Amino acid sequence: MALPQQHQRTVFFVSDGTGITAETFGNAILAQFDMKPRHVRLPFIDTVDKAHQAVRQINHTGEVEGKKPIVFTTLVNMEVLKVIQDGCKGMLLDMFGTFVHPLEQELGIKSHHRVGRFSDVSRSKEYTDRIEAINFSLAHDDGQSNRDLAGADVILVGVSRSGKTPTSLYLAMQCGLKVANYPLIPEDFERRQLPPALVPYRKKIFGLTIQPERLSEIRNERRPNSRYAELTNCRYEVSEAESMMRRAGIRWLSTTTKSIEEIATTILQEVRPERLVY
Repeated sequence: MALPQQHQRTVFFVSDGTGITAETFGNAILAQFDMKPRHVRLPFIDTVDKAHQAVRQINHTGEVEGKKPIVFTTLVNMEVLKVIQDGCKGMLLDMFGTFVHPLEQELGIKSHHRVGRFSDVSRSKEYTDRIEAINFSLAHDDGQSNRDLAGADVILVGVSRSGKTPTSLYLAMQCGLKVANYPLIPEDFERRQLPPALVPYRKKIFGLTIQPERLSEIRNERRPNSRYAELTNCRYEVSEAESMMRRAGIRWLSTTTKSIEEIATTILQEVRPERLVY
């Protein structure tokens, strides 16, 4: 069966682990090209038998599409990798081979060449800290709890649907930061002050704002034809929130055209710059 017009080529991410590293790296490269390939992740390819199965799937896809599949691999088992290299009829991009071998020569030491090396992080302090950060951020989402705000690394504020929750979870999962987030609501605008529970932690606060037109679109998806989603109301809330942040001397940015990664990196630079050096 022919693939839809926008998916005329398939990209495989083949790994002896989860395949997330191969997929993340591969997608960063693919983003440089104006194309929408079909993505297939093949995780836990850690035996010769599994490698042969992967080869059959890749080659069959190439026959169906009439084009070479693009294959990103992060395989450290040389025997498994050789099966892919010898049998695969796709365009093979061996990321470990591309980067690890030159580094071995430059550093003068051999790499571990261990399958699932990244799984070691599950036993590290960094991994434990990241899990604690995720739990903290979930417990402090959308102003649910005022407990232990002193333990927060960052406190995000902004109007509802300005991107606080996804940014909080990204900072927790990717950076291990404990993030609380609070919505700014009409009662705050009437008082013309930050929520009282946040005042002692002003230095940790970072604000998110958004263009009213985009906010109205997002809110209409959630609660169509409501006052909550009306453009006039969105303009009022955004204007009041920005004025409040200016009065309080809070750093803030607009999320309208920025990705979660860009938002999170900006927050790190402003609030926790030491986290960019490790």
